[in-house]
Amino acid sequence: MDAAELRKVIAAGETYTVEFKSDVNDDELVEAVACLANGDGGWLLIGVSDDGEAVGAPPRHGSTTHSERIAALVANKTTPSLSVEASTEQLDGKEILVVAVPKASRVLATTSGRYLRRATDVHGKPECRPMPPHEIQTRASALGAHDVSTLPIAGLSIDDLDSGELDRFRNVAGSGGDSVLASLSAVDLLSALGFMSRDGTPTLGAALLFGTPAVLETFVPTHEVVFQALDPHDRVLANRSLRAPLLRAMLELTEAVKPYNPEEEIQDGLFRLGLPRFSDVAVRELIANALVHRDYSINRQVRLAIEDTTLSITSPGGFPDGITIGNLLTAPPQARNPLISEAFKRAGLVERTGRGINRVYRHQLVIGRPQPDYSRSNRSWVEARVPGGAADRELAVFAAAAARDDKVLDLRTLQVLNEVRSEGRITSERAAELSHIAVAEARASLNIIVERGLLEARGEGRGRTYHLAAEVYREIGEPAAYVRSRGFTPIQQEQMVLTYTAEHGSIGRSEAAELCRLSPDQASRLLRRMASEGALQMTGARRTARYRPSAPQLPTPT
Repeated sequence: MDAAELRKVIAAGETYTVEFKSDVNDDELVEAVACLANGDGGWLLIGVSDDGEAVGAPPRHGSTTHSERIAALVANKTTPSLSVEASTEQLDGKEILVVAVPKASRVLATTSGRYLRRATDVHGKPECRPMPPHEIQTRASALGAHDVSTLPIAGLSIDDLDSGELDRFRNVAGSGGDSVLASLSAVDLLSALGFMSRDGTPTLGAALLFGTPAVLETFVPTHEVVFQALDPHDRVLANRSLRAPLLRAMLELTEAVKPYNPEEEIQDGLFRLGLPRFSDVAVRELIANALVHRDYSINRQVRLAIEDTTLSITSPGGFPDGITIGNLLTAPPQARNPLISEAFKRAGLVERTGRGINRVYRHQLVIGRPQPDYSRSNRSWVEARVPGGAADRELAVFAAAAARDDKVLDLRTLQVLNEVRSEGRITSERAAELSHIAVAEARASLNIIVERGLLEARGEGRGRTYHLAAEVYREIGEPAAYVRSRGFTPIQQEQMVLTYTAEHGSIGRSEAAELCRLSPDQASRLLRRMASEGALQMTGARRTARYRPSAPQLPTPT
């Protein structure tokens, strides 16, 4: 980090990933590093006061500070040993000790036994807090370093489990999952699922999958699910609390949604097409995700709510490590509770490839419904909201017809078509945002969709946009919309600009963009071209430029 970067970081103040210290002893330095490492990593700046003033760091090794000795100190006083990079930088004549702290891949402690984590106080100011045991377990689970479902439960025996739930699991697995599980005894089934310790003690996973309500209340008191239904005025239509094993909880929650999931029926020629408010596949996958991937060390409920026409599913615990809203569709699967997740897959209850979220998105779009929104999720919970807006009937019919012709539309294509249907056009940047991919990859995907005859491209470079092809508009019964979406030809655009300048005296980039339905860059290129060809005269420069009609050429006297 050079002086300019250092000044910029200090100016932004302390954050979740930046800690200021005026001066610290060795133990305090190591604790500050451990705190940052148990968060997202970041920068420890020693020689900076809490209010961001560079006060200078006193020399730590005689008359100087040896960076390599700082790194060795941290490595020797953390467990597991953490490797950091340290350096000294000059700022306003003061020496600042800069320690770059990586995010720890496992829960980190000091060798003195202190576990610390980054947090914010009631005023939103970042601070370091001790980690109680349940938070250590939560962090380890989020990092994928510990599966709580493997924890043996002293005092729990196979006889305490619900034989009906064991049979339910066998039946479900036999009808749509791993049929081998259907014929196993209780002991063999638990062993096959990894829910039996070496000494024959059932684990937490066994209690969650097959425990009676009494077993769950005693051994997993953090597990509870709630279903609520509210009308548009927030009046309670249904309110139910359930402490049940996971398979039964999933099935009962799925049934609870059905009365609030009306189906819209449309006719597509000889074919009947049902469009429920929420895709049945999406409902099942979201409920399963909430139960399978929740943090069972947190004493909070899984909540499923129908709020007017929106389905909301909230699960305790943030996204597993490495998963964010921005990579949800593309990140490698990361289960917080791997054995529970595997049990659901082997029972045939969820997507075996771990791409259940992609199924949720696709099955919502294929029936013309909005895709889920995860924007309310944070470090403490994951919330999926599925709007129950009006169905795009035409897109649903088009997707169904494509499937009948063995031309099933993939998720990226559906996202693009849905966006173009609502906005009229799409750019490669917007396609990248929708599909959680790089712009170059999105551009390649759009070009493939063009080759399939579903889109047409217009413009060049950064101004390139895509709209539905004429054939698609004909198939969905909206041929006139093609003309509107395609926009105006260059000749039409030039004539519109000339008419505008004749009426108003001049035109700028923003007016031309609105008039001709172009991006600002495209409008600038149009106006500059007309000026270079002599149709317009430019005054001003860049964004403030105005374009006026060219003076008519007088005939040369003879």
